[in-house]
Amino acid sequence: MTKRKNIVLSSILVTATMVLSACGSTAKAETPNTDPTVAPAAQEDMTITHELGEVTLPKNPENVVVFDYGLLDLMDNMGIEVTGLPMGNIPSFLAQYSNEEVYTNVGTLKEPDFEKIYEMEPDVIFISARTSAAYEELSKIAPTVYLTVSNEDYMSSVEANAKLIAELFDKEEVVEEKIAALTEKVDMIKSRVVEMNESGLIILANDGSLSSYGAVSRFGILHNTLGFKEADDNIEGSTHGQSVTYEYILEKNPDHLFVIDRASVVGGETDASSTMENEIVKETEAYKNEKIHYLNAEVWYITSGGFTGTEMMLEEVESLLN
Repeated sequence: MTKRKNIVLSSILVTATMVLSACGSTAKAETPNTDPTVAPAAQEDMTITHELGEVTLPKNPENVVVFDYGLLDLMDNMGIEVTGLPMGNIPSFLAQYSNEEVYTNVGTLKEPDFEKIYEMEPDVIFISARTSAAYEELSKIAPTVYLTVSNEDYMSSVEANAKLIAELFDKEEVVEEKIAALTEKVDMIKSRVVEMNESGLIILANDGSLSSYGAVSRFGILHNTLGFKEADDNIEGSTHGQSVTYEYILEKNPDHLFVIDRASVVGGETDASSTMENEIVKETEAYKNEKIHYLNAEVWYITSGGFTGTEMMLEEVESLLN
């Protein structure tokens, strides 16, 4: 009996030990590693007020659609990933965004593909003037932010747009460095232009037709920021400029003639340089002194408003001064 009792007692002890061991393991596995009194970090929202309305959205959105190459330029410099954009006329320095295996083509700057954008379920959509007519429809799909460049103060608006985007994506440090570098270059160029004390006339050549632009225009940076005097200070402040003739150019007789060939980037049959330097224009001081400047239309007409584009514009003007 004693031997049997010992066997039974041993069995009971082994069983009890196994049960306690199992209970101990279960309790340890179910114990959370985090302090239950600490709440998870809340998503921070940001409210953006712009010319077309107001939107509130979570910061650091991931699914980003952009309908402006200047804004895309800003985002590219900040290392912000985009998922969709219009792929017509993408400037060469942003050519990597033309890869449809990586990015979604969402239509054109003026005609968004609403169905495709809806299917993408974007977190935010950025637009500018060329896409403004689609604002209401796009706003039904996702928070839509309208940002544009001021005709009166180019650099200030570029800085404001950059800082707004930087705040949304926590990229403030990058923007401060970029703005400081551009401001330094602007100040240097302006000091040289003011010292020259010469006039300029901006002409957009569009497949044979001509339009002039003044200080309050999409190309006004040449006057209101860099300091070229206006050869004509009565030019209407219009998006499409003031229709003019070659005789007008001779009448205003600028020291510098800045020519932007729109047809070279959107398509056309007439090259500006082949028609601009005719017998009438050859009578101007600009022609006689070899100061007819054909600006990079890809940047000035298509992609102004970004960091790289603005730097290219400034470097182009600086080279003309040399």
